[in-house]
Amino acid sequence: MKDDSLRLTVFEIGGGKVDWPAGIDSPAEPAASPVAGAGSPLGGEGTAPPARALEPAGTAKTGTTELFQRALLTLPPVKSYADAQLDDTQALRRHTLRWRPPLRFSVRARTSIPAPLGTFGFGFWNDPFSLFLGMGGGARKLPSAPQCAWFFYGSPPLDLPLADGVPGWGWKAATLRFRNIPAPVLAPIAVGGVVLVSLPPLRRWALAQARRVYRAEERLLPIDPSQWHTYTIEWHLPSVGFFVDGVEVLRSFHPPLPPLGLVLWIDNQYAVASAEKGFGFGVLALEREQTLELEAARIERGIPA
Repeated sequence: MKDDSLRLTVFEIGGGKVDWPAGIDSPAEPAASPVAGAGSPLGGEGTAPPARALEPAGTAKTGTTELFQRALLTLPPVKSYADAQLDDTQALRRHTLRWRPPLRFSVRARTSIPAPLGTFGFGFWNDPFSLFLGMGGGARKLPSAPQCAWFFYGSPPLDLPLADGVPGWGWKAATLRFRNIPAPVLAPIAVGGVVLVSLPPLRRWALAQARRVYRAEERLLPIDPSQWHTYTIEWHLPSVGFFVDGVEVLRSFHPPLPPLGLVLWIDNQYAVASAEKGFGFGVLALEREQTLELEAARIERGIPA
């Protein structure tokens, strides 16, 4: 039986574009009232983007969900924030997000250049940073402690050294699991943490305290993302496995807390949270077009351990 609630939402901010190459079914028409305040996995600066719904084939509960055969996410030459994004979190509250283990997500992907400026990636997250006001069908959401299992790329000056011994930038397989902190408690803690990280004498102490409430596991990928590769995430209750072209590159034994949503994106943003550089966000000017090509995206549920 088909799950009619399963939708991917298309976000195009600042000239970002999601295209469906010839021969591929187009998504639905733009929503009459676009969702307000949507952003990228780093908490983007975009305002009300044009949102479109794409209905994947298959079922959301058992078997295989064929998300799409091909998609092209494009950023134009731009000086302000731009984002091209697909996700399925926007009309849902976090406790009703669709994806739980055991499952397998796979997609073929390549970028237009070996080292894009900004971030891109794909995988599972809980949409932790956006504050939705319920417009255009978007669920009201307060900030939440991040949970993710994804392939993530960030170019310098991005610097998020979450895992010991791994640089804060680069092309990675990664998991991030925070304690389940209620939003009313998390908000003042987060504000206080930002203030402390902004004070050079207290940065190291503040970041050390933050590490007491999360577990991060990451592995740099020694591959060129501008070449076609098949990326796979196998999410089980005790662990998450990451594979590139069928070869395991990371086994994380600190999986994120379900349920999570799916996200695939490319943008030109960066974030910093380090003892050396403090805390901040920014946008990188693009002098030429950047793209993320995606093929054969699917999710298989109920996979054996």
